Amino acid sequence: MGWRLKKGYIRVFQMIMRIFGMILPFSVPVLLIGAGSVKKLAENIKARGIKNVLVVTDKVLMDLKLLDAMLASLSEKNIRYTVFADVQPNPTIENVEAGRDIYKKNKCKAIIAFGGGSPIDCAKIIGARVRNPYLPVRFMKGLFRVIIPIPPLFCIPTTAGTGSETTVAAVITNAATHEKFAINDLKLVPKIAVLDPELMVGLPPHITSTTGMDALTHAVEAYIGQSGSAYTDECAEYATKLIFENLENAYNDGNDLDARNNMAIASFYAGCSFTRAYIGYVHAIAHNLGGLYGVPHGLANAVVLPYVLEFCKKEAEKKLAKLAVAGGLGINGDSDSVLADRFIEKVKTLNQDMNIPTHIAELKANDIPLIAARALKEAHPLYPVPKLMTRPQCEELVGRFLAS
Repeated sequence: MGWRLKKGYIRVFQMIMRIFGMILPFSVPVLLIGAGSVKKLAENIKARGIKNVLVVTDKVLMDLKLLDAMLASLSEKNIRYTVFADVQPNPTIENVEAGRDIYKKNKCKAIIAFGGGSPIDCAKIIGARVRNPYLPVRFMKGLFRVIIPIPPLFCIPTTAGTGSETTVAAVITNAATHEKFAINDLKLVPKIAVLDPELMVGLPPHITSTTGMDALTHAVEAYIGQSGSAYTDECAEYATKLIFENLENAYNDGNDLDARNNMAIASFYAGCSFTRAYIGYVHAIAHNLGGLYGVPHGLANAVVLPYVLEFCKKEAEKKLAKLAVAGGLGINGDSDSVLADRFIEKVKTLNQDMNIPTHIAELKANDIPLIAARALKEAHPLYPVPKLMTRPQCEELVGRFLAS
């Protein structure tokens, strides 16, 4: 297929998806917000008549005893729980299958996801496999392939970045092929999201910074893409404002509960934006850096974001300008070009001030064609990016991440 014809197909597909998205019945989780809100989840679960849950988390959080208050509240409400703590930083299909087996063995009736994006994504797909036992994970890749709704899912994010506690998406890695891919379905949206800043106080600065830049990437890609709406734009603008005002404060002082709380809210609303308006090339490339090398998702997004913004600056200029105003970088009346430049420079400055590198240390030159091919396969035709990228352009852009 010639590039001109392919571009036409991609844009027509995206136009149809945008129209379709306007009528889809997106749901928003019930929110429990504020310091100590994690202790309120058990009573909400009990009110739903649920008495036995699977808790999906990772070993680091268990060792830090971060789950203790939540587990104690479950016991107080006579809710049985089984903990599955074997989720990897980039969860695999094997993690999902192990969690599903534990869910079935212990006759659980719902799932609590406790942690960053990895436990939450893994929990979503465990739920999909529980209710769809004859549907392998690899066949759920893409859009709307989860046939039977998942069990009730309750999410407690411990990082302010992924927004997975409100989205239709879950990302998983095929360990056999080192491919990272997304599953997108309305049935994956959690019932309740708990945004408790006290759970984020102990986050190391480098996790605070990269997960915060992950949230910013969600807001930016949803905003500059071609499938946004008044609602998604409002969510993205609000998230961007909160991130610009609070991320460095949370990075420099992890005990700043106000900054932590605002970052948790920013992550949630960035998630509300991108789950309806989609993402773009930043995520497509970052997913493949994660799948191939295990690069943390937030770090990959942070490194890739300014490069992609420079690539599409001309096409995204008006929207970047509006986002710059929303983020307090200028006023209406300043030129779009100046405002767009300020926005891109702000992204670079955030990365620099929080010691985020400009390159991917693990990247190998020989892998660039594979990364580009997989990234474009993920992005086309689904992601409504402001400027479409050819294979040579993608390879050239990825090549800029090589360490000098």
